[in-house]
Amino acid sequence: MSLTFAPDDAESIPLYVISSENLDAIPAEARAWADTNAFVGSLGQTLVVPSADGAIACALVGFGTANARARGRFQIAEAATKLPASTYHIAAGLDGLALEEAALGWLLAGYSFDRYVKPSKPIAQLKTPEGVDAARLEIIAAGEALTRDLINTPTADMGPGDLEAATRALADEHGALLHVTSGDDLLEQNFPMIHTVGRAVGPDPHRAPRLMDMTWGDDGPTLTLVGKGVCFDTGGLNIKPGASMGLMKKDMGGSATVLGLAHMIMALKLPLRLRVLIPAVENSIDGTAFRPQDILTSRKGLTVEINNTDAEGRLVLADALALADEATPDLVISMATLTGAARVAVGPDISPYFTNEMKCVQALETAAIDVADPVWRLPFHEPYESMIEPGIADLDNAPKGGFAGTITAALFLRRFVEAPYMHFDVYCWQPVTQPARPKGGVGMGARAILAALPAMLDL
Repeated sequence: MSLTFAPDDAESIPLYVISSENLDAIPAEARAWADTNAFVGSLGQTLVVPSADGAIACALVGFGTANARARGRFQIAEAATKLPASTYHIAAGLDGLALEEAALGWLLAGYSFDRYVKPSKPIAQLKTPEGVDAARLEIIAAGEALTRDLINTPTADMGPGDLEAATRALADEHGALLHVTSGDDLLEQNFPMIHTVGRAVGPDPHRAPRLMDMTWGDDGPTLTLVGKGVCFDTGGLNIKPGASMGLMKKDMGGSATVLGLAHMIMALKLPLRLRVLIPAVENSIDGTAFRPQDILTSRKGLTVEINNTDAEGRLVLADALALADEATPDLVISMATLTGAARVAVGPDISPYFTNEMKCVQALETAAIDVADPVWRLPFHEPYESMIEPGIADLDNAPKGGFAGTITAALFLRRFVEAPYMHFDVYCWQPVTQPARPKGGVGMGARAILAALPAMLDL
């Protein structure tokens, strides 16, 4: 798996990016060959042009029409898997943000999850395009690869203890501090809902619930990232049907995305103080499992009636968010694979988010377009607050009726934060292979957040 650019001094083959509207951009020496092979610049079309001695003189990659390009992302990255495994440089056809997107997409096309199989064959490499910050893009690609690896790993090898190990490795890499509270210590340290959700795993301490608290940086504004780390979700006593349980190894996708983003922030040495909180649990079933109609008391003191044990993610996040808020950070961002309602609303490709911080909205939505990481703002709709108030407790973890499930979950979380707050309800799974995004775990929203942070926090 190669997620780096080819060395600058490597011999390389010219690669021309040709749109359907500008076939005149095909170099003169390649036009006859392009005509013979019906190359018309269709999106994703590739053509290797031979030299007189049978070597590769250059390659052409179709960039399609503007309408075709608008229907996808990272289309040029598809060439990395179609072209012969040589080294190429983009000779013409792209500039600005389109060139940066193509370069990052090419790196991400080199990702494969090969922990349990033989490594895949190498793909075509790309030299750093002129004007592109190679080091920054390689850091972003590495953070995304970390996120994908964590999500793709099955729970047998990515339980709470394994997620802690991955967090510790990241902390060690960047000189961050990590404090972990686990097992019954969660009760002593006042994280009752994290303990309650994760206590049914049995006696194995490696599977015990825990809260990871990682800190990095000495100066600058304070940013706290909170990631849902439900390493597997059976649904608890409200057990999921088999079809719904099949992808639940990805229910820690929020924590995986937060860790990938944290790597980007620390490796780029952004001038801020970073804190990462990850409540890591498995929502399992045994005689100690929490029950429907139980009423839990959270770290913040708010009581929560349990009307569905399969709405556990908001419970563990609530304790972590309450801890985050106690330090009055400049910005809190939570990321979680929280609701199926979010997928019904926007599908698997868009990260819906909630915030009332208009400065953050403006920065994020500009950045999301620039870096091809789509987001969509949903409202903290105040009239729905009554839907999460059951009457016999302060909050209801699963309002009846099924309406506005994404919004009511976000409103629930907001009850635990008074600092400036953003919440992302992400899917973290690519259902079918797309350019630069193979089927499987995928990060969502992290690149947009990274690009927006300077404006969000006045860095």
